[in-house]
Amino acid sequence: MITQTFGDILFCPSSESLKEFPSPESLKRRIIISTKPPKEYLEAKEAQEEVEGSQKGKPADDEEAWGKEVPSLRGGTISDYKNIGDEDDLDDEDDIDEAEKSHQNISDEYRRLIAIHAGKPKGGLEECLKVDPDKVRRLSLSELQLEKAAETHGKEIVRFTQRNILRVYPKGTRITSTNYNPLIGWMHGAQMVAFNMQGYGRSLWLMHGMFKANGGCGYIKKPDFLLETGPNNEVFDPKAHFPVKTILKVTIYMGEGWFYDFKHTHFDQFSPPDFYARVGIAGVPDDTVMKKTKSIEDNWLPSWNEVFEFPLTVPELALLRVEVHEYDMSEKDDFGGQTCFPVWELRSGIRAVPLHSRKGDKYNSVKLLMRFEFI
Repeated sequence: MITQTFGDILFCPSSESLKEFPSPESLKRRIIISTKPPKEYLEAKEAQEEVEGSQKGKPADDEEAWGKEVPSLRGGTISDYKNIGDEDDLDDEDDIDEAEKSHQNISDEYRRLIAIHAGKPKGGLEECLKVDPDKVRRLSLSELQLEKAAETHGKEIVRFTQRNILRVYPKGTRITSTNYNPLIGWMHGAQMVAFNMQGYGRSLWLMHGMFKANGGCGYIKKPDFLLETGPNNEVFDPKAHFPVKTILKVTIYMGEGWFYDFKHTHFDQFSPPDFYARVGIAGVPDDTVMKKTKSIEDNWLPSWNEVFEFPLTVPELALLRVEVHEYDMSEKDDFGGQTCFPVWELRSGIRAVPLHSRKGDKYNSVKLLMRFEFI
């Protein structure tokens, strides 16, 4: 049963399926359910398609389209409990009919709550990415499937995400909770880029940086060029080469705070650290670059005073990356902090930029003095 409170915040479509995805404003403070329809609905749909298929001379296999049924909590699949009358020794035929009606009513009610049906249509990639003008659906792809699809069907993915939901998830072999490059999904319009949030690394730093936008509320509007089609029904092509829109000029003056937030022997046993900074852009392929400053030897207060210029063709998808490391001649360089910002939310001027740990926690004292300018 759905309580009144939950019913008030749950978005339910007025018809069998959504024809157009509702606006973010209409979904504000509401919940929308997207999953596979119940087994009973799929079986009925399969039976209908078998009839239609037999008339056309084509077999129907809806199980292939929607994937294997998720096991229920009782063990087995939902279909194992379809004939619940036999399991409970209901000898009375009326009781069996009543149980089946009740089961069907529950199935119908559950199906009504699913606003966006999930699943992969029969056929290859072309079929998966076909846009149905009368129905909104959700497609899930692994990171490897997305990378492969992006090589040959980049514009089709963008067109699909203009009306439908695309979910991307990490490959199953990432048992150490590593992550993939989220920009592949973002630049193709994917709305759900699933991540291993318990891990850490540069990919997760990009995720943290992206969602600093819009006040860190967790929602970011896609750029207009990912939502709209051009005059000739053209869509954004992530692989295309675009003219430079703006140049981001970054000056990194100095850094401080490591003396207070780290043990004095953390970087070097017998001398002050040798810090250098890495500054760069993560975005579309033409904009992605990483540069570095010189190393300042034996100084807890490094002063670089270096200027970097980044020509940006798609600043709406660009993230500014900043890292500080301590140079170590004999071993791997030590980590000294990182941060990431959406370029489109940067404002010109001099800023004290706080740095974060590998896991994304902000240091108490470590910060950089930087200047941002747009040319």
